[in-house]
Amino acid sequence: MNKTLLPAITLSVALPFSALARDLEVELTNLTHGSYFTPLLVATHNRHLDLFEVGTSASTELRAMAEGGDTSGLITAVANVGGSYVDNPAGGLLAPGQKVTANLDAGNISNKRLSIVAMILPTNDGFVGLDSLTIPKIPGTYTYYLHAYDAGTEANDEIINGGGTPGVPGIPTAPGADGGTGAMGVTMNETNTQVHIHRGVLGDDDPLGGNSDLDSTVHRWLNPVARLVLKVGG
Repeated sequence: MNKTLLPAITLSVALPFSALARDLEVELTNLTHGSYFTPLLVATHNRHLDLFEVGTSASTELRAMAEGGDTSGLITAVANVGGSYVDNPAGGLLAPGQKVTANLDAGNISNKRLSIVAMILPTNDGFVGLDSLTIPKIPGTYTYYLHAYDAGTEANDEIINGGGTPGVPGIPTAPGADGGTGAMGVTMNETNTQVHIHRGVLGDDDPLGGNSDLDSTVHRWLNPVARLVLKVGG
C-alpha cells in the first residue's frame, strides 16, 4: 500500500481524544466541470483489504467498477472482511459541482481504513478513489482532495459507443448529453497497464468526428477531482 500517493490535504479541528471514535460522516463533492461520478461506494474495512492499489494490476472487481460503474464485486470484497459500507448514497450519478453525504459506523474495531471509489463518466476506465485512508482517532473534521485514477484495463480511446462491459472498448455514455459521435479514437493502446494516476481526457472541438467524442471545453479536467470532508465522531 503506497501511502505517499494519497492526494490529500488535511485540515483538522480536534476535539477531546477518543480512541474509540467510530461514527463517520463522509461528504464528497464533485469538483469537475463536466464529468459525473457513477454510484459511489464508501467503505470502512481492515488493513487486509485494498479496493485498489496504485502500481498493481486491477482486480476483476475494480475493472468492473472502473469500466462500467459496477460496484457489486467490491461490495462483496468489503463484506467478506467484515467491513461496513454505504452503496450509492447519491441515489444515482453525482453531477459536476454536486455533493453527497454518507453516514456510517466503522463497525468492528479493526475497521480502521476508509476507502471510496466511483467511475468517472465520460471516461474509458477512469475512477475517483481513496485507498485505505487510516481513519483519524481524534474526533474532528478532516478535509482531503482526491485524485482520479486509471485502472489500466482499457485504452483511453474516448469513443462513446455504449460500452461498459469489462473487455468491451469504449465509453458507456456522456451523462450530460454533451458528447460527440464518429470519433476515430485518441489511442488504441496503453503502455501502462497498472493502476495509475489518470492523465485526464484530451477531447477535441469536433462533435461529428475527429479523434475524440469528448468535448475539450467541457470534459477536460486536472487533478484533484473531488473533495472529501470527513467528520469523525466520538
